[in-house]
Amino acid sequence: MKRNHLVNLALFVLMLLPAVFTFSSCSSEDGPDNPTPSVTVLLRGQSIAEGAEVDAETTTVLTLTYNTTVKVVSSTGITVGGTPVAAKSNSQTTMAVDIPLSLVAGTNYTVKVAKGAIVSTTDASASAPEFTLNFKTKQATVIPPAEGQEPVFATTEPAKKLLAYLWSQYGSKTISSVMADVNWNHRLADHVKGVTGKYPAMNCYDFIHVYVPQNNWINYNDITPVKEWFDAGGIVQLMWHFNVPLTATTVPGSDGSGVTCTPSETTFKASNALTSGTWENQWFYGQMDKVASVLLKLQDAGIAAMWRPFHEGAGNACAKQQAAWTTGWFWWGYDGADTYKKLWVAMFDYFKQKGVKNLIWVWTTQNYNGNSSTYNQDTDWYPGGEYVDVIARDLYGCNAAQNKQEFDEIQATYSGKMVILGECGADGSTSFANISDIWGAGAKWGSFMVWYGSNFCSDAWWKNAMTNAYVITRDQLPDLK
Repeated sequence: MKRNHLVNLALFVLMLLPAVFTFSSCSSEDGPDNPTPSVTVLLRGQSIAEGAEVDAETTTVLTLTYNTTVKVVSSTGITVGGTPVAAKSNSQTTMAVDIPLSLVAGTNYTVKVAKGAIVSTTDASASAPEFTLNFKTKQATVIPPAEGQEPVFATTEPAKKLLAYLWSQYGSKTISSVMADVNWNHRLADHVKGVTGKYPAMNCYDFIHVYVPQNNWINYNDITPVKEWFDAGGIVQLMWHFNVPLTATTVPGSDGSGVTCTPSETTFKASNALTSGTWENQWFYGQMDKVASVLLKLQDAGIAAMWRPFHEGAGNACAKQQAAWTTGWFWWGYDGADTYKKLWVAMFDYFKQKGVKNLIWVWTTQNYNGNSSTYNQDTDWYPGGEYVDVIARDLYGCNAAQNKQEFDEIQATYSGKMVILGECGADGSTSFANISDIWGAGAKWGSFMVWYGSNFCSDAWWKNAMTNAYVITRDQLPDLK
């Protein structure tokens, strides 16, 4: 009985063994559904070391090198500062991956590569290991203002704060800005907010219709559109397409008709604007009275502003080969550099006399009209450092390399002055370069201001601009009141 019992027990155990082995095989991670990778992917090198300090302008890519050929398979598994980036295979070797970087000076960064984001090209089940890198960028070399520089005339605290803030960001960040929809509103800024989720930091208003007699469509004495913007934390910029009557006897209409800025369309002479007793002189000072009245209202409301009058004064006048068309294209530049500078100084002194002291004065250069082989520099048109706080340039349809050339030339010509993009945008079918490309090329404009109408940049352009860490939006501004 005892022997038979042992035999039966042995037979029972033998019957269980296949089931045990089957269970063991099914629970193994190396079974048929999860084969062992045929290759092991290991990191062999990285172009930025852990804890390194790099230059933001020149460091545009992080290269990771592996022991075998690899490829990127995940569009969300690689992040820089928490934002997914589109990494790609290195152009020189299939054993490396390039992670694009868009860096801002003086910033800490973390790069993360999730497991499964990079795999072997011969065996997709072989993943590169999870990777984390922490590094930082060097502080920007800020181009300093001339020693002891303050506003050339502005004395209000908001104006002083504004210029000081502009200088504190210059060279490391750029201030986003947009033009009003023609005159006295912030409609296009509202559009940008709707597209990108952020407002531009600065909105520009134009006194282009200040001459219009009493009407029901424009009223500059109502400063509500400007105050709304300022109270919401935005920077105010003002400019003036200074219109003049077509003739001495033309009476401007309440619909805005009867005026122009174009010399060929008017008998108004810029040189006569400075001569007492002329109709031009009466119009010149009468219009300045209207503008000064509004500026004083803004001043009383605690609002300071960038002020950009008489823009693009030289027009085509600096062409090396002179012809009938090589003149100023606005009336204020048509009578030449000397008259132009006198107009600037006359306005500066008149506003000063009126008690206007809340303006940062911005002068717009033509800078060789973009081609130093056919144009001379327009330094003869410069009113002088004692009358100008900031230098601007208006560019349309320009690529990143052109922006870099213009920026460098202007910065070299007007040392100690901040340089900004006074206007920018598309030129017909030619788009304006993305801010990311412009900044990457080294054109560190203090601000950029996109024009309206057919020159207005696309929604895609604005999305590109407003996602860059070096582009200042309205919500990032400090209290400048």
